[in-house]
Amino acid sequence: MTTTLSALTSAHRDHLLSLSEHVQFPAAQRLFEEHAVADRFWILKTGAVTLDARLPHRRRAEIAMLEPGDLVGLSWLFPPYEWELGAETLSPVRAHEFDAPRVRAECRSDPVFGFAISQWVGMVLAQRLQATRSRMLDLYESATHA
Repeated sequence: MTTTLSALTSAHRDHLLSLSEHVQFPAAQRLFEEHAVADRFWILKTGAVTLDARLPHRRRAEIAMLEPGDLVGLSWLFPPYEWELGAETLSPVRAHEFDAPRVRAECRSDPVFGFAISQWVGMVLAQRLQATRSRMLDLYESATHA
């Protein structure tokens, strides 16, 4: 199963990309923080981004690393539109950036497009949830053996 744009039809992929702007970020830039408003999202063209979570009494824990083709940000599609994780560029990044309210409006105005986007983001979400679960279990295990 793929989480890249190839999971969308070419028409839906082209429509989504037509809603994007090209952006660049330097290494070590925070893209978003947990619980902040999720008003945009990105698809990486180059570079890498880490997703992280704040753990009580510890520094941020890296949950996943995203690479070119990956979707950065899932919370923009689901109320209350707040980030569940944080994200930071690991290297210089070039990406497609999307205005989340605009994409949500397009999804509402074109239900077929909206369903395709929801299915795609849902697929990414399911894969990330499994990866996050595995990573959290690894962190828990290492903490109990320390």
